[in-house]
Amino acid sequence: MKIVANNLSKRFNREWIIRNFSFEFSSGKTYAITGSNGSGKSTLLQLLWGQMPQSSGTIRYWHQDKEISIAEIFNSITIATPYMDLIDEFTLEEMVQFHFRCKPSRQGKTNQEIIDLLELSHAKKKPIADFSSGMRQRLKLGLAFFTDAEMVFLDEPTTNLDKKSINWYWQHLSQLPPSTLLLIASNQESEYPPSAEKIDVLDYK
Repeated sequence: MKIVANNLSKRFNREWIIRNFSFEFSSGKTYAITGSNGSGKSTLLQLLWGQMPQSSGTIRYWHQDKEISIAEIFNSITIATPYMDLIDEFTLEEMVQFHFRCKPSRQGKTNQEIIDLLELSHAKKKPIADFSSGMRQRLKLGLAFFTDAEMVFLDEPTTNLDKKSINWYWQHLSQLPPSTLLLIASNQESEYPPSAEKIDVLDYK
């Protein structure tokens, strides 16, 4: 997979959040989108995964030599962000069932296997509304980690996680397939591997 951004720019009212961003992202690599709070890291991710329309410039997606339309790219993407909504009325079991009706799981894992990997089996029947912020974040990360997708987008992934859950995050991050195109937006070096290629959004203002 490749994402090719050419002069990608986003403006809200009169303020340019990202300007003239050109870059090629490739499978098998990890990229750290860095910058201070409010600098535009989340905006850049949302542009790259196709949720937010750009003000100017282009984004193109490629699988080998075939271009993929932005209308189809969602099939290749999985996302975890602190601001991503979960369905509060669902139990954990129902949330997992719902998600994996829409997306295939990695290695054909069953819903129960995924709940076990989340280490949340004790909360299987618990409504998401009653989850702590840390449990919610682990669930979001787990849905991303265990979805069979070629591109993984993580925004501030260890938000609300305690030390044990941060160790869990690193364990499953390291188990993503080597061919994964991984983008992590963070201003903390502890959230992405030292080998990640860094992109500072402040360079595109």
